[in-house]
Amino acid sequence: MRVLLTGHQGYLGTVMAPVLKAAGHEVVGLDSGLFADCVLGPPPVDPLGAGASPAGAAPSTWGRVDLRDITAEHVAGVDAVIHLAALSNDPLGSLAPELTFDINHHASVRLATLARDAGVRRFLYASTCSVYGAAGGDELVTEDAPLRPVTPYAESKVRVEDDLHALADGDFSPVYMRNATAFGYSPRLRADIVLNNLVGHALLSGEVLVLSDGTPWRPLVHAADIARAFTAALTAPREAVHDRAFNIGSETNNVTVAEIADQVAEAVTGSRVVITGENGADPRSYRVDFSRFRAAVPGFDCEWTVKQGALELADAYRTFGLTREDFERRFTRLAVLRAATEAGTVDETLRWRR
Repeated sequence: MRVLLTGHQGYLGTVMAPVLKAAGHEVVGLDSGLFADCVLGPPPVDPLGAGASPAGAAPSTWGRVDLRDITAEHVAGVDAVIHLAALSNDPLGSLAPELTFDINHHASVRLATLARDAGVRRFLYASTCSVYGAAGGDELVTEDAPLRPVTPYAESKVRVEDDLHALADGDFSPVYMRNATAFGYSPRLRADIVLNNLVGHALLSGEVLVLSDGTPWRPLVHAADIARAFTAALTAPREAVHDRAFNIGSETNNVTVAEIADQVAEAVTGSRVVITGENGADPRSYRVDFSRFRAAVPGFDCEWTVKQGALELADAYRTFGLTREDFERRFTRLAVLRAATEAGTVDETLRWRR
């Protein structure tokens, strides 16, 4: 397939693009570039190349394109869209909820509408298990559970799923991939997601610092497993995935925050767990059932455990010399955008200044 991958220079997209290419797909990248420089280790080799494709077709990468500025040209000749691009952080969404809804909701639905009108047949949407919010209880949450988002970020994902459902028809198949909380090394790193953050703090300070009371449940999934899941969904039979939601992850990685901290302490020798409880009990607590996707795509299962991910991250942080400055500023989404706005390189709407 010819696949448009939005957010290809982000944390997940940098991992997913080469997986799609290895599966034989032609990938067209589209990204605002806001986080393209958030690199730990050697600069990632762009697997998509650059410049125009043969016969004057669309380029393999579009350069800096804001999601709000996508036109019909960007989806012309595309067989499928994998839509990752978003303001992808709960604190960031709460800081600027109007931008979160403008980018994550309205621009995403506009992209899907343009894709449908251009004849794109499959639209894989990166949603989130955060849509379940304060699920509570001891039962595993399935895709049919009530959606109780507690942040603007999660609410934006619910709205997009609803609007994509309205666009679904006999030719256009949206699929809602509700990813668990991602973890693991990516050449374009994020340090503001739970496992990545705890490992970094442990290495830099000797403490696995937990600000909540440690009791909330979190479902986790490695970035590489997310990439594999999307690649599998891309070619799954239409009847298996059409207009359906899927939790992406593994029951093995349903863990409490305190259990995550213990795994990190084992991976980072000499560190110790410190649970302050100063932020109280996080209302976002849920354990998730991931069996629907395994049933729809036989043979798929996640490969990475939380412990393996903690070890991988610790090794990468040591190898590439993670510093506190990097950890707190370069690899934290909110800090990157604040620095860019203060420097005047992007405006208050998070658009690049010309």
